[in-house]
Amino acid sequence: MTQQVKIIGIPMDLGQNRRGVDMGPSVLRLAGLQARLERLGLSVVDHGNVPVPIAEEAAVEGTERRIKAVAEVCQAVYEFGRKCAAHRDFALFLGGDHSISIGTVAAAAQDEKIGLLWIDAHADFNTPESSPSGNIHGMPVAALIGEGAPELVNVGYPGAKLRPSQVVMIGIRDLDTIERQRLSSSGIHVFTMRHIDEFGMASVARQALDRLRHVSRIHVSLDMDSLDPDEAPGVGTPVPGGLSYREAHLLMEMLSDSKRVQSCDIVEINPILDNVNHSAELAVELVASLLGQRIL
Repeated sequence: MTQQVKIIGIPMDLGQNRRGVDMGPSVLRLAGLQARLERLGLSVVDHGNVPVPIAEEAAVEGTERRIKAVAEVCQAVYEFGRKCAAHRDFALFLGGDHSISIGTVAAAAQDEKIGLLWIDAHADFNTPESSPSGNIHGMPVAALIGEGAPELVNVGYPGAKLRPSQVVMIGIRDLDTIERQRLSSSGIHVFTMRHIDEFGMASVARQALDRLRHVSRIHVSLDMDSLDPDEAPGVGTPVPGGLSYREAHLLMEMLSDSKRVQSCDIVEINPILDNVNHSAELAVELVASLLGQRIL
């Protein structure tokens, strides 16, 4: 395990139009995240939140201004992530919407070839031109491989942060029409919910890690809508038919066993839609499994 777990909150909901996910960092803390990790024997430091403009500010009105604001927040996230990477600390990023990953992954990928494990109901592989909604939280993976708005692509440093062969997706089940076409021809390896249904999570997790065997470090980006809404109702964009409680825990446990995960995002928790903070409490449990909690 790395020397220290460093937590940073990014209370951003600028990547989409439904309010609430900006409270994600607060409810994760309320669910006892730091204490849970400390009980595992980890040294944990919470660095508070990155400043984020609120959606009602005039400075973020309109698509161009919104993209610029998201890029500026992601730049601040990148700078925090670089400090963690320099000290080989485990960086734990609390979202906010999934657009924060533009900054988190840029930080992890700067000095070495990493793998990105994208656990999500959605591929987030749109560009401004392909997106039906224009929501930026549906664009981070595209930006990370160098496609889309230049402000997003160039967060941290110019150009692509990853090649498609460095990205593996798990839990995908909701794609836009053009996004599906783009993803199919991208070279990104995708494990849909059908793969999990057909082969089981243990097999999918092994295959995912094998697909990333050419990298020594992995960044995990966990969107809580990857889980079934019966398990995690309080998410920004729920989609039926997702991961079960045990499938999600097994995946986290197997990733932990690999000893290659060095940073992680937890995103898209919306307490307005939740049931007495259940989704945040589940997220804390999953982070604990990722960081070493075991049954025996």
